[in-house]
This record gives sequence, C-alpha cells and structure tokens, in this order.
Amino acid sequence: MKKLQFDSAIYDTIRKNIKKYRKEKGLTSAQLAELVDLSHDFIRQIESEKAHYNFSVETFYKISVALGTGMDKLAKKPEN
Repeated sequence: MKKLQFDSAIYDTIRKNIKKYRKEKGLTSAQLAELVDLSHDFIRQIESEKAHYNFSVETFYKISVALGTGMDKLAKKPEN
C-alpha cells in the first residue's frame, strides 16, 4: 500500500490561497468578510501568517463559494 503524504502546514497553504484568490477576484478582506457574513477582523486573522487562527470547514466552504473556487484549489499546495 502506498504511503500517504500530508501537508503538515495545510492551514498556511489555505491562508495563502485565500489571500491569492481574493486579490485575483479584486476583493478587499472587508468585502470578503461581508460576503461570508464574518467580521473583517476574522478574515484578516485567517489570512495572517502570524495569527495562525484555525477555522471551521463551514467557514472554509463559505469562503470558497464567495471566491468562486473549489475547496480543493484553496487546499492545493503551490507548485514550485
């Protein structure tokens, strides 16, 4: 059986991708917060590399819908 490889920094990967896709869509963090019915501060914490705030699957899903991208894209580690 093949040994599975897991991204030990999955939250960091998701954070970076949320910020990337938000900017590509031309949204501010405040606009994204409004779309998903969360506080601006909470979205800033999610995107922050310093805060390391974890979030629920429901929040992850809402953000992916608001950004028009799949959860799989947000969880995909960028290729170097």
